[in-house]
Amino acid sequence: MMRRERYSKIIIIFFLVFFVWSMSQFLAPIALPKNSVKDLSGLTGVSDNEEIIKKMPVPWNSVYDCGDILCHQKADRSFFINGNQMPFCARCTAIWLGIAIGLGFMVLYKVELDNKFLILVIIGILPIGIDGMGQLFHLWESNNVIRVITGSFIGVICGIAIGIITDEIKTVFLNKNKK
Repeated sequence: MMRRERYSKIIIIFFLVFFVWSMSQFLAPIALPKNSVKDLSGLTGVSDNEEIIKKMPVPWNSVYDCGDILCHQKADRSFFINGNQMPFCARCTAIWLGIAIGLGFMVLYKVELDNKFLILVIIGILPIGIDGMGQLFHLWESNNVIRVITGSFIGVICGIAIGIITDEIKTVFLNKNKK
């Protein structure tokens, strides 16, 4: 890991996109009328809250619609702001926020794709894997604090990985154009 000499515009753009996306998840329940979104529990990959979401104003309906499709949105695994359930569960919210944090780190630093990073990836995956498997096999039910911690670990790692991949693609593209 080394401090960047020049900032990567592409990584800055990725950071800004994920930062705005993460903040919109916190702003959406604040912008909606108090206590208007109570229980969005459903299935991942299914749009099962269309009736509630289509009544929401733009752009908040889009944020909740993404949550509806990408997350189970179980109320007991979600945070509430302004009396409203957030668009994503606690773990997914932490993953999105972690990606923004990881990309923010990559704006300032350059990380090499090497064995050290591979170990970091494994360390980032283990907590979410252990917690997820424990819940899947009904060994325990984790709480939202654990979900935020495990989601943050993997989110930061994913953000750093996006930065590394961006740097690698840029390097390959620049070297290809030099030939």
